[in-house]
Amino acid sequence: MNNGPAKPPTDDFDSPWKDILDGWFPDFMAFFFPDAAAEIDWTQGFESLDKELAQVVQDAELGRRYADKLLKVRLNDGSEEWVLVHIEVQGKPETAFPRRMFVYAYRIYDRYGCEVASFAVLADTRPGWQPSKFEIGRWGTRLGLAFPSVKLLAYAGREPELERDPNPFATVVLAHLAARATKDDPNARFQHKLALTRRLYERGLAKQQIIDLYRFIDWALTLPAPLELQYTDAVFQIEENLKMPYMSFVERRGWTRGEAAGQVVGAGMVVRDQLEARFGPLPPAILKRLEAADAEQLRAWGRRVLDARSIDEVFGDGD
Repeated sequence: MNNGPAKPPTDDFDSPWKDILDGWFPDFMAFFFPDAAAEIDWTQGFESLDKELAQVVQDAELGRRYADKLLKVRLNDGSEEWVLVHIEVQGKPETAFPRRMFVYAYRIYDRYGCEVASFAVLADTRPGWQPSKFEIGRWGTRLGLAFPSVKLLAYAGREPELERDPNPFATVVLAHLAARATKDDPNARFQHKLALTRRLYERGLAKQQIIDLYRFIDWALTLPAPLELQYTDAVFQIEENLKMPYMSFVERRGWTRGEAAGQVVGAGMVVRDQLEARFGPLPPAILKRLEAADAEQLRAWGRRVLDARSIDEVFGDGD
């Protein structure tokens, strides 16, 4: 059985980056681009223009992106003019990426006729790749775009600092770094994922904040099925211990996955894999009990596997 990390979704562009940018845009700017954030009048709010962006760049070459956003903000200098903030979260190195930033910027400016500020977050794995401009020209003519970019890999080694940072994008970066560091080690990934999730509760975040960040952590740190079940049950225990039932949806999500893969049969296979990983080949009597159990019973047994010292403790009295 292959216990390596599950492959990331093929449609990276539908990643939780878009949702977290929608809900946490001021925090995003404060964390990655603090100088620009300091000049924005956040009391005026901001407006997302994703549909407008899609219309402007509908025929542009996309590449592998995790997200792009177009937002309208006002500055705190008292002016009445809007500034359009364009953000790209890029998943891998691409030669055409700087050109795409330029194309988007000039198309946005051409359509709206107001200032455009472009920012890039580079989530790739290639050290040293950090484009920040595009320029063409000849015979004294120059046309181009300079744009600030941040490299998530540059935060490696700063994990203790990130763990102390209350900004939610510190957690985003920690999840990203953990995903890269545990690419070939599912057990280490499980530990990182659980620690990051526990940290959400211990920081006393609001329910929606926990849900938003949980979704990002879950997407970044995918696990093989047996470890995913252990993780889901561990989150349930965290909620029980802290009396914070914010993420009961996590339990439903995990078991919905199992049911979608084969209803109760799929859930039984997950518990069987988990038991065999802990205790070795299962006797026929145990296999028969797994086949006859419903989802509620399978969930209870799966939760017990976390701490059980023997099969008997999993299938104890009271079942």
